[in-house]
Amino acid sequence: MPSSTDLPFTIRETLEATTLLWSPKPLTYKGAAPALNAADRFYFNGRSDQFDAAKGSTNPDNARFDPEGIRVTADGKSVFISDEYGPYLYQFDRSTGQRLKSFVLPAEFAAAHLSSKGDEEIAGNASGRVANKGMEGLAITPDGQTLVGIMQSPLGQDGGAKAPYVRILTVDIASGSTHEYAYGLNNIGTAEKPKYAGISEIVAVNDHQFLIDERDGKGRGAGGEPVFKTLFLIDLAGASDVSGLSGAEALAGKAVTKTVFLDMVAGLKASGVASDAIPEKIEGVSFGPDVTLNGMAIHTLWIASDNDFLSTLDGKPNPNSVFVFGFSDADLPGYIPQILAK
Repeated sequence: MPSSTDLPFTIRETLEATTLLWSPKPLTYKGAAPALNAADRFYFNGRSDQFDAAKGSTNPDNARFDPEGIRVTADGKSVFISDEYGPYLYQFDRSTGQRLKSFVLPAEFAAAHLSSKGDEEIAGNASGRVANKGMEGLAITPDGQTLVGIMQSPLGQDGGAKAPYVRILTVDIASGSTHEYAYGLNNIGTAEKPKYAGISEIVAVNDHQFLIDERDGKGRGAGGEPVFKTLFLIDLAGASDVSGLSGAEALAGKAVTKTVFLDMVAGLKASGVASDAIPEKIEGVSFGPDVTLNGMAIHTLWIASDNDFLSTLDGKPNPNSVFVFGFSDADLPGYIPQILAK
């Protein structure tokens, strides 16, 4: 796989517009509602206390919203966004920001007892998503028909943040029907020395294979030596649907097959990126345009970091970073790009 420094790219990031997300129906706020609200326009926000305590965490009328994954619809007119508070999975109009659809997720993903403080919420729930570790990654199949989300960490009933299996959820966009699959974590360490593994992203290779970003919490922004930031190739074809199963023991032996596709730490170092410049949170993964390199067509894979809005940290620059890797058909057989309407 060519290194990022080999590719004929000059990357220049430009903010072209900002689109705020809103609902045409009232949302639950605590305290003052956003000043931009109107009679038929209610804006989402990132405040952790914007929820109805009488309803579960997947209640679509909550105003709190922490977007994590985003994918464009096949017609290019709207986007699907996943979040870690609910978890929620919504569809928004790209030009206006209006919420067009809210998908109903399986009940086992919801936390029943809500708090604006993560530790309190974790302590109050034995099932559902762990606080601040909801649906972190989102993919869309190249045909635009299926959404595939993945949780950042295991559900409470599956053992919580230190357990070995996270859930993948597929959603048929037209019907809303769902399936669940188990993904076995690699970077879990031992009971005596856990590594608190986490998932940050998923992207579709075709209608049944996906790349999953599994990483440690080390690197620029957190300190420590980054060691484990890996893209794994998984295949849902023939995988066991684990809907209705609960607990790590029930999921054992049913995880999807996985192989290493890219060791991002090794790849970045080989491209000249210093260890202390590798971000802790490598969280965005998307396929980009093809390029020609030495007379051969090369597909591109764009990988982005999240600096949590901290442009500097401990007096040092802490920028968001975008890294581009190239790969051939031989590197990833079966790759099918998503074709967007123009």
